[in-house]
Amino acid sequence: MNVKQKLWLALAIAVGVSIFLIFYKDENHPILKSPTRANSESTKKLWELKSDERGAVAISVTPLELSSTAPEWKFDVTLNTHSVELDWDMVKEATLVDDRGNSYKPQKWDGAFGGHHREGVLIFAPIVPAPTSVELKIAGGVEPVKNFAWNITN
Repeated sequence: MNVKQKLWLALAIAVGVSIFLIFYKDENHPILKSPTRANSESTKKLWELKSDERGAVAISVTPLELSSTAPEWKFDVTLNTHSVELDWDMVKEATLVDDRGNSYKPQKWDGAFGGHHREGVLIFAPIVPAPTSVELKIAGGVEPVKNFAWNITN
């Protein structure tokens, strides 16, 4: 085999390995599985979606992270309506209440503003010490206050 053929063969092998690595994403494969990702996914709790469709606005909320070790507590929030403008300031309209009656305002809203369909993430500082339960309250203009509660077990 001459030098030119060896170069073509090496190039073909490199392309084949690259294609394999790009398209082969079996996350359960013991060699390709990231130990850090595997550990974090297995310990991450999946939280229940809660919905409230009273009034003109339907709201669905799912906690994304409520662990005592999380740097932020996050809630995925979806708002839908066909009759009012959803121009609420979510940082002002949302309150998190712990099992001891303490209230906390969000640090920020990471999501859409206005329209008839909004989605985003409400971000709070973690509550320390962690409560046994939390209730997220969302007020919105003429709407009845929406309440969403979860038990926290650490």
